[in-house]
Amino acid sequence: MRTGLTKQEKTTNIWFDEKDPLIHIRTHNTDLKNRLTAYSRRYPAICKLTDEDAETGCMEFEIRKGRFSFRLTAPYSEERRRAASEAAKKHSGNLTHTIQKDVV
Repeated sequence: MRTGLTKQEKTTNIWFDEKDPLIHIRTHNTDLKNRLTAYSRRYPAICKLTDEDAETGCMEFEIRKGRFSFRLTAPYSEERRRAASEAAKKHSGNLTHTIQKDVV
């Protein structure tokens, strides 16, 4: 979608406080918008679309705390990176099924 916004202007804001049971998410990120939209349709009591700006492509959601998380991952050691690369090269030609991206 062409919005006239620069990549720097296409932000994602996530805010919450200790009192409110909801997390508020405002995003231009297409993957996150798609995942939250699908989740809100499947679980409307837990997550809902609260605002949508068709002009800028921004969407806002509210989701219950405990349903949204951040995953922090430790960086791979050089040895683990090499082993993963070798395994991927070894098995890249042996795919017998398509890989489906998880919706949520």
